[in-house]
Amino acid sequence: MGSLLFLSSGLFLGWTLGANDASNVFGSAVGSRMLRFSTAAVLCSVFVIIGAVTAGAGASGGLGELGAVNALAGSFTTALAAAATMTWMTRAGLPASTTQAVVGAIVGWNWFSGSITDLSQLSRIVATWVLSPLLAALFAAGLYRLVVAGIRRTRPHLLRLDANLRVGLILAGVFGSYSLGANNIGNVMGVFVPASPFQELSIAGLVRLSGEEQLFLLGAIAIAVGVFTYSRRVMTTVGGSLMTLSPLAALVVVVANALVLFVFSSRQLSAFVVALGLPPIPLIPVSSSQAVIGAVLGIGLLQGARGVRQIRWDVLGRIASGWLTTPVIAALVSFVLLFVVQNVFGQQVYRPVAYQLSPPALVRLAQVGIPTEALAMDREPVQGAVRFRGWLRRQVRLDPAEEALVLRIAEIRPVSIHAEGLRALEDTPLSPAYRVAVAALQGRSFLHPWQLAEALARQSPLWSLPSAAPVAAVKRQEAQLALVLDTFTAAPEAAGRLPPSPPSLASPQAEG
Repeated sequence: MGSLLFLSSGLFLGWTLGANDASNVFGSAVGSRMLRFSTAAVLCSVFVIIGAVTAGAGASGGLGELGAVNALAGSFTTALAAAATMTWMTRAGLPASTTQAVVGAIVGWNWFSGSITDLSQLSRIVATWVLSPLLAALFAAGLYRLVVAGIRRTRPHLLRLDANLRVGLILAGVFGSYSLGANNIGNVMGVFVPASPFQELSIAGLVRLSGEEQLFLLGAIAIAVGVFTYSRRVMTTVGGSLMTLSPLAALVVVVANALVLFVFSSRQLSAFVVALGLPPIPLIPVSSSQAVIGAVLGIGLLQGARGVRQIRWDVLGRIASGWLTTPVIAALVSFVLLFVVQNVFGQQVYRPVAYQLSPPALVRLAQVGIPTEALAMDREPVQGAVRFRGWLRRQVRLDPAEEALVLRIAEIRPVSIHAEGLRALEDTPLSPAYRVAVAALQGRSFLHPWQLAEALARQSPLWSLPSAAPVAAVKRQEAQLALVLDTFTAAPEAAGRLPPSPPSLASPQAEG
């Protein structure tokens, strides 16, 4: 029950997304009376859920690289900050994007917790805010020209054209719903993934749902509830704010929007692009509303002066201003709410992370080519990634990739494999074959997570993955290691406080 309470802010965010963004995929069909609202709501809900559960992991990982919210209360507060920002800006009549609100809220959590905001990942996310509407405009202009040329060549009867448009709007809405679920579930539940309260679930031995997929399922159901309960009015009035669209143009806009969402959530497409020798496509949640606006502008510009005159540039200016202000406001709201939740309600909104360049860490860094002469660290562990990075930069100059590697190797999380923890591990979804390797380490202690990972890999090939392992297998392995770490790591002494000091580096109990 407590976990569901913490998830409530994410469910609320999902509800708002379903209430508003369903109009982007089925609003044209319902508004033109080519499809009943009830039929559109059922189709939208079913395919949003399918897209979220089967393909939601791709885009949600992009937010995880921006900042891994590692405490459930922190995930709750971050999602609540995004939802509060969206609600306030909507009531104030200001345009806002769920994607930008979530990104701003995560940056606010990084700021509060002393975690590092990956500026390269942030720049990629910000780039998609420009790229997604541009790509939608190109898709829409190209599709519109092709469809118009096809109609002129075939000259279908008006009744046949109307029937084809009806079928096209339904198929486009289905594809758009799938893409919306696959891409935007990262906005709804992405912040909960690092602190997910769910473990892998097996249903009759036939269907297996990871903790991440269970989160996405709940979030998709919340989106579906939003579609059914509050999207009718938005669906029936969509399309007239920026530019008046014909049914044919509306169909093209829906397809262009769906294509953009699909592009930024498909791992297979990104892998194909890499195979061609091109940079990978950033798998990041993008704004469906921004894509729709880009598609509408693409069609308007394609129609020349007549189309340009129909575009309401004042509306476009207000939309652009919302894109700039939403993440800033969300970051500030997130910081304030995190302070309140931690200091007023006594909830742990982040798990403090400590860093120390122990002797084994220095050995490992030397093995991977990082200069260690200036990195001898005869001091207490440093709490917080930002503080540790500041100390690191005062000692040696490294490129961003080398800094990230040092941070990963220097992170400390003392664990001791003991009998009580092994008994507790039996009640988790970790399979017996994996637990055997953990049991073989009974009595041993580890200072760094990578030490535990290497020891497990030496005990069993199940814990060792090849370098070319699929992304899904890597994520599953990381989740299993996190489960072992959580089982054998002592909880912090109190909510929001630093964890107990790690064992001394000179202690014979710690791996060296």
